[in-house]
Amino acid sequence: MLLLLLLQVLASCLWLGCSEVVTSFESSCPQFFFRETPPNEALEPESPAWICQRYKNQYYFATLYDRNRRIPVYSAYLYQPGPGKRPKTWLAEPQLMGPTYPKTMEREWILLNYFNVTLEQLSKSQAILQDYKNLTGLNRGHLNPSSHHSDSSSRTATFTLTNIVPQNEKLNGGAWKNYEQQMMIRRTQGCNTTYVIVGTVPGNNYIAKGRVNKPSHIWSSVCCEVDTNHRKAWAVIAENDKNEVQLLTLGELEDALTQLYGRDQVSLFDSGCPRQ
Repeated sequence: MLLLLLLQVLASCLWLGCSEVVTSFESSCPQFFFRETPPNEALEPESPAWICQRYKNQYYFATLYDRNRRIPVYSAYLYQPGPGKRPKTWLAEPQLMGPTYPKTMEREWILLNYFNVTLEQLSKSQAILQDYKNLTGLNRGHLNPSSHHSDSSSRTATFTLTNIVPQNEKLNGGAWKNYEQQMMIRRTQGCNTTYVIVGTVPGNNYIAKGRVNKPSHIWSSVCCEVDTNHRKAWAVIAENDKNEVQLLTLGELEDALTQLYGRDQVSLFDSGCPRQ
């Protein structure tokens, strides 16, 4: 019986989605960061989880998750847009409950019915679907958007609740969508490899009876390799109650985040990315 269960878990991990809670991005999924250098510790929350987001046995992006506020601090990925349908299935991360649980990025109902997990156990470690029900004026806002990926597996991998935050619905469907879909296409012209880190600034308000933080700001930073010797960078930030996106240099965003976080100087990319 135990062997059968182990085989089921292994099969699930191989054929469905796996996500890996790791000790550092440098040692496990550094490929999503320019020169394999993640942001410095200035953004780390009190109770962090480093997740290498894996689906169908392949890594697709990296997420630093805030266990206490139940939102991602940032998600890092390579910008590789392509045509395709938007997924509809939302996934959760059982590994956040502890290392004894499967690495499967999986649907809630499968975890509850087949892995002897209770909703209470799952909800202690992360946001669940119920937290995002009956929202007023807010959407489930992706940090790493599915439209920035080129195939169905990579797009599906973005539909984990560890990659979304409560986002102002006008911003999500307006100025932020325009940035994701229009400005990114224009600004990445001539880029061979484009590294993106999209993040949040924790706010003072919560949804779901205090369970899930509503960020005060949402931001995005980009480092683009034109060729071996040339790079360009840019950034944006938006207040999460206005339909407005502000274009910044990378250096300006790092300084703004340093002020908003009130901690050490923020560094998002290796020094090889231009700050001006």
